[in-house]
Amino acid sequence: MDYLALFAHPDAFARPDIWASLLTLTALEIVLGVDNLVFVALATQGLPPDRALKASRLGLGMAVVFRLALLAGMVWMIHLTTPILSIMDRPVSARDLILVCGGLFLLYKGTLEIHEEIDPEIEDGGRKSGKGFWRAIFQIAVLDIVFSLDSVLTAIGMADDFVVMAAAVVVAVGLMILAAGPVGQFIRENPTVKMLALAFLLLIGVTLIADGAGHDIPKGFVYSAVGFSLLVEGLNQWARRRRAARRG
Repeated sequence: MDYLALFAHPDAFARPDIWASLLTLTALEIVLGVDNLVFVALATQGLPPDRALKASRLGLGMAVVFRLALLAGMVWMIHLTTPILSIMDRPVSARDLILVCGGLFLLYKGTLEIHEEIDPEIEDGGRKSGKGFWRAIFQIAVLDIVFSLDSVLTAIGMADDFVVMAAAVVVAVGLMILAAGPVGQFIRENPTVKMLALAFLLLIGVTLIADGAGHDIPKGFVYSAVGFSLLVEGLNQWARRRRAARRG
């Protein structure tokens, strides 16, 4: 693969197949980034709005760095799928271990957040926000690595040029950075949506564990379930607004 093909031939961007590949890959990167965006929004919920926005942008900025670094080391990425051990006669690769660990972390994080949402603890606001900022950054950085694996492997499989893959990653994460603030604010203002997002986090955790264990769950099924839940939640909010308008 010639990583510098498009740098050497800038007129390659005039080719329709390059633009088709870029648009298709960007759309897929955006879909794959929904999980990351939801986690970032939830990881920053305990922070003041200005610090939450700063943490989300910093965390998603790290996602760009991680993904471009993984793309630059594509040969190493391919080795991640090579079996390194066997468990119950099933070969296990480094990618499988990373996905399982990431899934377990999401289950832990989602369960902890649901517990805190139902039974919140009262702590000193200043100390909590300072500690929570760096804790959120650390958690986002860890999960960025997990979510970047699927993103980069998809990019490698969809495109032949490094510049196309890198451009799709940058555009997709750039859109996520723009959406992080409104999404976080919406979740913060709607407790039922936050609980739904936490349930989505648990679902993604189970999906990652299943993928790492060799059981592929099509993303379409997962997003269909989430889409249906969001539709029901939208109807519930519309009904609540109508009831409030009648009372008013």
